[in-house]
Amino acid sequence: QVQLVESGGGSVQAGGSLRLSCAASGYTGHTTITGWFRQAPGKEREGVAAIYHGSGTTYYADSVKARFRISQDRAKNERYLQMNDLKAEDSAIYYCAASSAIASIAALDPDEYNYWGQGTQVTVSS
Repeated sequence: QVQLVESGGGSVQAGGSLRLSCAASGYTGHTTITGWFRQAPGKEREGVAAIYHGSGTTYYADSVKARFRISQDRAKNERYLQMNDLKAEDSAIYYCAASSAIASIAALDPDEYNYWGQGTQVTVSS
């Protein structure tokens, strides 16, 4: 099984930055993609960013692509989400997730992921 643990969440003022980390453990060799998702109260889960492990190809939601960057450290089996110029609308619980098989068109679709972390809270104050 795959275990994912997020860290790095917290409270920041608008315009600030945070770097989220997703540490993977267990048998992860079969996973091909890691995504970051978020869910705010009263809203559906939405895909934020994703990265294919082998190619490094990345995908971003339009709302964050100018401000967020997803990256990975294969040696550490970790993925990251660098969030810059944070806005109040970015406040949510952020989850990392992994999948073993997914089409690129669905890279930001949470229904395509089967391994999930517990989430980390990000709160952006205006």
